Amino acid sequence: MKVLVTGASGYLGGRLCHALLRHGHSVRAFVRRTSDLSSLPTLSDGVPLELAYGDVTDYPSLLAACSGCQVVFHAAALVEPWLPDPSKFVSVNVGGLKNVIRAYKETDVIEKIIYTSSFFALGSTDGYTADENQIHSAKFFCTEYEKSKAVADKIALEAANEGVPIVAVYPGVIYGPGKVTAGNVVARLIVERFNGRLPGYIGHGSDKFSFSHVDDVVEGHILALNKGKTGERYLLTGENASFMQVFDIAATITNTKTPFFNIPLFLINLYGWVSVVFCRITGKLPLISPPTVRVLSHEWAYSCEKAKRELGYKPRSLKEGLEEVLPWLKDLGDIKY
Repeated sequence: MKVLVTGASGYLGGRLCHALLRHGHSVRAFVRRTSDLSSLPTLSDGVPLELAYGDVTDYPSLLAACSGCQVVFHAAALVEPWLPDPSKFVSVNVGGLKNVIRAYKETDVIEKIIYTSSFFALGSTDGYTADENQIHSAKFFCTEYEKSKAVADKIALEAANEGVPIVAVYPGVIYGPGKVTAGNVVARLIVERFNGRLPGYIGHGSDKFSFSHVDDVVEGHILALNKGKTGERYLLTGENASFMQVFDIAATITNTKTPFFNIPLFLINLYGWVSVVFCRITGKLPLISPPTVRVLSHEWAYSCEKAKRELGYKPRSLKEGLEEVLPWLKDLGDIKY
């Protein structure tokens, strides 16, 4: 089957391309000419990977890339907690999905769209665990990214009701080996922790997040292709745990000490504002920003039982995932223990 992967050069997209090729699909990777292609299979490997250049915000290039493809994996997204120009979230995360849907309507070959949404699109879950029935209240957004994904989610659901063969999948906090980017926040925080720049727990550290290993999420996408019902939503989340547990598990695996104090969120927020100022001077995006702190002050816990039941999704435990991530970071030289 010929498939198009948007966002193919990204943290998730690159590993998705590898997996699709292993499953015998012919893959066209949609990338920008300025993209880092190091995460993609090389053409010299003899794999049927085709590159298509363009941008999801540029409709003609996207339409051309869709030519001859039966399936579109729309994984392209701008994943940052904060940007100097927040309008980019709308143009990429909302406009990109609109262009994919438009391309489906203007071609006669696309049979299925697997849309990579986000747990943020469903909203926070303070004090409970949510499932696919939750719709974002849209009363408050921690980040502009969250807002854009919630708006896009509504567009995806409306398109499905109109007959567009779209399956929406919702990963949790994705982590694992690969690029240490904003999309791999767990790896970034572990690097900060082991290098002494994050000496304590973040806030009170007990708020739960749903952690998803990147390879489980990739497999979930392929399962959604093979078994997902159009118009349905599937949470590709994993173990619900706190960042305190992440640091404690990491300490156990590496036989190192756990943090012995908590860094209050108001101090982290102050650091975030300082980081934003430096970003405007240097152009380097901050690891922590005020919107990040707003995210950390809520819970984001979800159930993936529907994906397990209907797709056969099998997420690994957080401990199993970290047992892979920590040696990988050590081999890269990013951490020492």
